[in-house]
Amino acid sequence: MPLTTYWAEHAWLGTHVEPGVALEVRDGRVASVRQEVGTPPPGAEILRGLTVPGLANTHSHAFHRALRGTVQVGTGTFWTWREMMYQAASALTPDTYHALARAVYAEMALAGITAVGEFHYLHHAPGGGPYADPNAMGEALIAAAADAGIRITLLDTVYLHGGLTRDGHRPLEGPQLRFGDGSADAWYERWSRLTEREHVRIGAAIHSVRAFSEADGYAEFAARTARVPVHIHLSEQPAENEACRALHGCTPTELLDRHGFWRPGTTAVHATHMTDGDIRTLGYAGAGVCMCPTTERDLADGIGPAAALQRAGTPLSLGSDSHAVIDLLEEARAMELNERLRTRTRGHWTAAALLRAATGDGHAALGWPDAGRLEAGARADFATVALDSVRTAGPVGRLAAEAVVFAGTAADVRDVVVNGRRVVRAGEHQLVPDVAAALADSIAALRA
Repeated sequence: MPLTTYWAEHAWLGTHVEPGVALEVRDGRVASVRQEVGTPPPGAEILRGLTVPGLANTHSHAFHRALRGTVQVGTGTFWTWREMMYQAASALTPDTYHALARAVYAEMALAGITAVGEFHYLHHAPGGGPYADPNAMGEALIAAAADAGIRITLLDTVYLHGGLTRDGHRPLEGPQLRFGDGSADAWYERWSRLTEREHVRIGAAIHSVRAFSEADGYAEFAARTARVPVHIHLSEQPAENEACRALHGCTPTELLDRHGFWRPGTTAVHATHMTDGDIRTLGYAGAGVCMCPTTERDLADGIGPAAALQRAGTPLSLGSDSHAVIDLLEEARAMELNERLRTRTRGHWTAAALLRAATGDGHAALGWPDAGRLEAGARADFATVALDSVRTAGPVGRLAAEAVVFAGTAADVRDVVVNGRRVVRAGEHQLVPDVAAALADSIAALRA
């Protein structure tokens, strides 16, 4: 395969920023990283700004993007927001979901995101009947990611019940019927038909302890999915914790721990309302946590104990979840700033640590351990953030990471390379010509 050279004006190499770095790429991988290359080599692709590994959006619900703006009207809670989310879910078909997801994933690419973890539970037709292809909705997401030029980990989700009560679990009803497979065995039979491809990893998820019961078999689920990334919404709301205690006499974390669920390779999403014991359990197991600060504040969920989780040994990753905004730099910054508000102390994470959460640790949580680093042998996925915008201009080059993490936004991303191929050039998506129009059109189609 031919060798392509990218010359980065500045590059973040995991711990620090280096000026003048040549990234040689062959067959979708970084073949070499050469430092102290003061001028672009002949024929090199030039990346002006700070080049970082591609960002990993560890938690996404693509169809939630259709709610942006709409759910910012009026007041309410997570539970009132959920009813509006169900309305959007009711309108989607495989074709309209493909169109929407293609636009959403293109928006992610423009934000420097090269891999997404799609927490996918919208499986069936309205009323709950399967499509002719039982994985038609999941395949629509996989195709959308390919069309937008990014990698996807499809976290196909088992969702069997409508909620917790003191006596057990409520049945699915209304829009929720689209989510359910009827049983854990039926979910597994459908999930087993999904196949990995060059840009695709197949993971698995339990929606939450509200949607899966002990009778459904936590241990059996864990055994069946032991070789893939596994995610779960965990303790996002106090009401979930209270209902779990009323039924099981323990927290959701403790319930899952009883059944051997936690291990390296499992990721709890949100983990907002955790006890000290819950935090120790996740850390001891080596399980990860995906923080979604912009969604957690948009839904008034609360501030999760990110610093305590990391001190306990839990790797942290970041997600845009409901896509109130799609901006992994904002997610990284918000994790630090939320902790400052909680503690009234600054400096819980360095810029380098926040970038690791947004890159290498996120890719690892999605089953791409060979991505998220600018080093020989890694996947050639990287993004370049401008250092001359009104937000980032001024700091000296060695402080470029601080400027990008604490002041940059998705709007400052100029170039994105995935698998060695330029997907975004000078702020323009190369595969989806007008991303804003694609978003507007696909969202309008759901209202028709």
